[in-house]
Amino acid sequence: MQKRTSKARVIDSDGHVRETDEEVIEYMSAGYRNRRDAMLYFPLTPHHGWHRSIPANDFRRQDFRVPDWREWVGKLDEGQFELTVLYPTRFMHIGQIGNPPYAVELCRAYNDYLHDRFLSQDRRFRGMALLPLQDPPAAVKELRRAVKKYPMLGGILPADGLPLPLGHRQYWPVFEEADRLGCALSVHSCNSLRDNDRYLQPNEAATLTHVIPQMRQFTNIMFSGVMKKLKNLRLGFLEAGCGWVAFLISKIEERLERVAPEERPVLPSELLKKKQLYFQCGEEVTTRRDVELLGDECLLWASDFPHEATRTDMRVLVKEHFARKDLGREAKRKIIYDNAKRFYAL
Repeated sequence: MQKRTSKARVIDSDGHVRETDEEVIEYMSAGYRNRRDAMLYFPLTPHHGWHRSIPANDFRRQDFRVPDWREWVGKLDEGQFELTVLYPTRFMHIGQIGNPPYAVELCRAYNDYLHDRFLSQDRRFRGMALLPLQDPPAAVKELRRAVKKYPMLGGILPADGLPLPLGHRQYWPVFEEADRLGCALSVHSCNSLRDNDRYLQPNEAATLTHVIPQMRQFTNIMFSGVMKKLKNLRLGFLEAGCGWVAFLISKIEERLERVAPEERPVLPSELLKKKQLYFQCGEEVTTRRDVELLGDECLLWASDFPHEATRTDMRVLVKEHFARKDLGREAKRKIIYDNAKRFYAL
């Protein structure tokens, strides 16, 4: 069993804040704050119909956490993390907002909240900006503001909720702006209201609602051709593991061979070689095969804290990674540190 040494360096590629509506509304403009009681009667962002904390979803003892920055610092110390990259929880459902000006308001408020409550409190906190893709010009502006002002590491693209897939041409200006800025874009999995009519059981929804939207968005982006002229953009797919990736790339490239060369989008395998594609590496039994097929320079390690409420000991999470028998020493180092450093341009 490989032991972790004191020199091992760790970057948490996907940690979370549990932002509350009561906190975020304080960063909204006066017109919204003046209607605070009425605004907070309903959730600020729509939610899906599959409640994640009911007993039918998980009978185990719950250790539910809504950590402030001080508790998160304790976890950074506990795991000896060099840093963590923070993503939202409730506001991951931003794609379900139907009113574009309201989506713009919520994204700006969340990004200000994240900077004020976390990023400015400890240099080990880094952030990804929420983007109002309902208004692509506003999303471009918000990405630029968040990266240049705070500075955040890039922008978040919701895997579900928007009426059009992410490769649609109306979203291309966001990809192009990220390329100009040299920052990352993360397609992050989330549940959506569409889940209500697709599943019959809570755990059925929890099993599929992360990976299926990621597969759909990845396929759409690869076929869209948006990445063909973008040389600096690094695109990540988080919160859905990586077991689906090699299979899907083989299917996509089989179909792309039928596209005329002058019209053919860049192949996913070429984007992998250029280090422009990244995927979260979970504890799948397929990981050894995934490394053999994809290489070990596109996978990212993440704590997902505090979402894995029953596994809050960061020392244990890190130890388990270095104790894996399906990965070599070099691959473990790349997954838990080197690849994140390159993806986020740290």
